[in-house]
Amino acid sequence: MGSTTPLGAVVRGLVAGAVGTLAMDALLYARYRHGGGQENWRRWEFSGDVHGWDDAPAPAQVGRRLVEGVFQRKLPDSRARLVNNITHWAYGIVAGASYGLLAGSTSKPRVSFGPLFGAGVWATGYVVLPPAGLYKQIWKYDRVTLAKDLSAHLLYGTTTAAAFAALARR
Repeated sequence: MGSTTPLGAVVRGLVAGAVGTLAMDALLYARYRHGGGQENWRRWEFSGDVHGWDDAPAPAQVGRRLVEGVFQRKLPDSRARLVNNITHWAYGIVAGASYGLLAGSTSKPRVSFGPLFGAGVWATGYVVLPPAGLYKQIWKYDRVTLAKDLSAHLLYGTTTAAAFAALARR
């Protein structure tokens, strides 16, 4: 893979990040259904239960703050669902680009890089989001919640790494 350009590594990373995000969402949806959730995949994936900012999850709140801060305009409640989806997918895809740059700089990207990458993405949320008031401090969550969140991010990282390695072989 020594002939990969930085741009090629970023593009592969973007694609791999999208694949990783989809894998993570599939796991989260399976857990949702196993826990008794009734919404179909499409409604669940596209935040069908988000009706405004009061019930919007962290990705929506981050996106809202970015948009409102940059454009100095309030976003209406009707945009919470869209902002949640865009922010969630953009974060997973852009993180994949970062992975691509790092993995693309090695002689041979390995799937074994994935769990460490996923754990890093997971930990970042617990470092960045509490000071923003969007998460509690990590020690205030129970072990089951943290384990479920970490395992989903490990899947994201591993799938992103596997997709990147597969694209690099092509």
